Amino acid sequence: MPSGVVVPAEVPARSARKASASGEKARCPAYPELVEFTQDEGYAGPLAGVRVVEFAGIGPGPFAGLVLADLGAEVIGVDRPGGTGPFDVPVLRRGRRSIALDLKSDLGREAALDLAASADLLIEPYRPGVMERLGLGPDECLARNPRLTYGRMTGWGQHGPMAPYAGHDLTYTALSGLLSTVVRDARDGSSPRPVLPGPYLGDVAGGALLLVIGLLAALHEATQTGHGQVIDAAIADGASYLSTFTHALDRAGLWGQRPGNNVLDTGAPFYEVYECADGRHLAVGPLEPHFYAELLRLLDLDLPETDPRHPRHQFDQSRWPEAKLLWEKLFKTRTRDEWSALLEQTDACVAPVLGFDEARHHPHFVARTAYRSVGGEELPVPAPRFGDAGEQPRPVDPVSAPVAPGTDSDAILTELGWSIAKIAAAREQRAVSG
Repeated sequence: MPSGVVVPAEVPARSARKASASGEKARCPAYPELVEFTQDEGYAGPLAGVRVVEFAGIGPGPFAGLVLADLGAEVIGVDRPGGTGPFDVPVLRRGRRSIALDLKSDLGREAALDLAASADLLIEPYRPGVMERLGLGPDECLARNPRLTYGRMTGWGQHGPMAPYAGHDLTYTALSGLLSTVVRDARDGSSPRPVLPGPYLGDVAGGALLLVIGLLAALHEATQTGHGQVIDAAIADGASYLSTFTHALDRAGLWGQRPGNNVLDTGAPFYEVYECADGRHLAVGPLEPHFYAELLRLLDLDLPETDPRHPRHQFDQSRWPEAKLLWEKLFKTRTRDEWSALLEQTDACVAPVLGFDEARHHPHFVARTAYRSVGGEELPVPAPRFGDAGEQPRPVDPVSAPVAPGTDSDAILTELGWSIAKIAAAREQRAVSG
């Protein structure tokens, strides 16, 4: 039977989903089939009771599974026999159970269909047509489980001239136009060159996070209608959608100049990263005039009106190059930490540019318990935070460390109703491993 969530007549308060003071297992009144976590185990997360089947991939698919696991969903990874490949990132596989299946074998395919029949959400990361050729496409899976939300994570989408071809974050953001907005102007007058921002714009924001939003929206609809659907999540589409904000800035007059010369793309001297005396960097971003005035006050700068940094010239783009040179000269007179001591925890909108190791130990993140140990590694806690009215919201408790592919194969098949003899036969045929 699918584990689809049934909409309750009354949604219980979050506290009702916590354990009793005695530490005994509690059951949620609205979802009596769900065993709750004990008080020591903490808050299971808002997606507790939702089952996700995630077929192995790289990049956005695993990150989407990670987010769902961090929010409390049970995520079962369908891994490849014999390993995860050279681009596997173990930390993205935390919080999952794992079954290793040969999807080209009859018993491997049967196991995958049984998993789909038990799931609320499914994530597959392959090129268009691959799952259909395996007999695991939307038609087959939704025939077994009409409530299933079938999420398809690709670079170019399920149709279109580019759909059959390979790509990566770089090419998806390039074609969408989004990469053209991430530039730094060349002072020698040459053409601005895009700065590669890592996989955050395409794979993470335009891919994984929009897939998660789509999956949860479709899950919500399925709880009302009883019918699942197919999600076509293309990174190129997502990257294009993210540029909606840039289009809005353009219409507001904050974009549209030569790349690298706009307010928010390092053109403005008051929204820039500056090098300090020790070679480290400071992010300076007092956009609003009253925040800019606060920066000048803290720096004890009583500027004449002829100075390009004077408040009356803040948005005069003709004065920006000269002002930026003066700011560069000023910020090189002290170290990053000296500037931070003066300007942090003020309304000047200034922060040091920290590495990950430094960020973990910054007082703000320490106070918010923003990092915890997972599998011996210090990692960011899940976001956002949840809490009842009147209490301090806190992160969902960290999920389990990554496991090797196939670690839970036998246990998962047993839960699906497979006999010991059938599991042994599947192993003999190498349809199942781990």
